[in-house]
Amino acid sequence: MKFGLVPSPWLRQRSLLSLNQFKDGVGTSFPQWSCPDASPEVAMSKFEPMERLIGACACTAAPSAARVTLVGAGPGDPDLLTVKAARALAQAEVVLYDHLVSDEVLALVPAEANCIYVGKQSARHALPQEEIIELMLNLARSGRPVLRLKGGDPYIFGRGGEEAQALAEAGIEFEVIPGISAAQGAAASAGIPLTHRDHAASVLCVTGHLRADTPDELGLDWPALARARQTLVVYMGVAALPVISAQLIAHGLAADTPAAVIERATLPGQRTLVGTLQSLPALARQAGVRTPALIVIGTVVSLHAQLACAAAPQLSAVAPSSSGPWKGAPAWRLPAGVSPSAP
Repeated sequence: MKFGLVPSPWLRQRSLLSLNQFKDGVGTSFPQWSCPDASPEVAMSKFEPMERLIGACACTAAPSAARVTLVGAGPGDPDLLTVKAARALAQAEVVLYDHLVSDEVLALVPAEANCIYVGKQSARHALPQEEIIELMLNLARSGRPVLRLKGGDPYIFGRGGEEAQALAEAGIEFEVIPGISAAQGAAASAGIPLTHRDHAASVLCVTGHLRADTPDELGLDWPALARARQTLVVYMGVAALPVISAQLIAHGLAADTPAAVIERATLPGQRTLVGTLQSLPALARQAGVRTPALIVIGTVVSLHAQLACAAAPQLSAVAPSSSGPWKGAPAWRLPAGVSPSAP
């Protein structure tokens, strides 16, 4: 891999944003960095570690032979994208993206790309899953490379497995680019390790999504989830938090077990609410917690006060957008000549 290649326009823009943010942060201590007349090229040449990283990301790689690429967008902060995911975004032509993909990540998609919102929220779906799969297949059959962009990791509660199965059954080549999961991002940004020698030797990740036909049940193995010395991570569980709390306590988990809910993890405006298994539902309700949010239950949560205070503040290189799925789903666009229905 060579580092001397010219960065693509979007990556160069991100690099200068990162540089400007860096300069703003240290300008009071190093005035030469905050000089408005400083040449970005000169500044970048002095900022060698970032220059190398930018060069690595900007290397012109051969486009993937896959007709569909399932990409994990990570937990939200664009700086937590993998290099491979960032490269795929820079080359994207058609993007099908979910509700949990942040505006900051979408800002990295080329302006000329067709971005189609197919997000799903509780009781509000832009398209049903079956139609998302049908649209993805039809786009791929039309000869256009399709980037299927999912929050977190495609294979962790993202229905990426179902979409991969559909592609395989249709004989369409595809690639999966993993991402940092929501659980990993939330835990790190909130100062809550998922495992710890003194607290938890295992991690269980479950979905807390309530089905419309069984609004008071989740169909989970409550005795297994209520065991001690493990960490329980609940995706999509805000609405079901009272049910989760009651069931875990009823199956033997101590009511005073530390618990937390992390809202908008890794993004500007992240909130972490810490309480106990018994008190967390009321705390979340009073605070008006909204999705995306992740619930962590276990004694590892007791480390939050120590680790979150000691952690350095996180800075994102891209400023939050005022539009996009976080502010209301944008209108979605189909490339010319492509129908969401089967031909």
